[in-house]
Amino acid sequence: MIKTALIVDDSPTMRQMVAFTLTNAGFNVLEAEDGKDAVTKVAGGPKINIVVTDLNMPKMDGISLIKELRKMAAFKFTPILMLTTESAADKKQAGKDAGATGWIVKPFNPEVMLKIIAKILPA
Repeated sequence: MIKTALIVDDSPTMRQMVAFTLTNAGFNVLEAEDGKDAVTKVAGGPKINIVVTDLNMPKMDGISLIKELRKMAAFKFTPILMLTTESAADKKQAGKDAGATGWIVKPFNPEVMLKIIAKILPA
């Protein structure tokens, strides 16, 4: 069964790079330009198996997005990865507290990302 990933980032270039990586790994990919766009796209949409989100975005940041998604029954146990330039311990803790499953610092290595996804996403 093909798994679906939601990529949330205000940078079209970053979305494209992550989408390329995940599409080549066999994922169906949906994209959103910020947290508000993501919440709109998942409402009544297809089942999302994993979310990869940036932290710093306009309209709704990544931590707010995670909090919103975790309120939804469909996302209670969905793996959510933060993919961001931020590496400060307090930011990582805020992400963990919101419900992030993992944290990857940009620039990312596609092979490392796929290994992390393989560990956190049930087969």
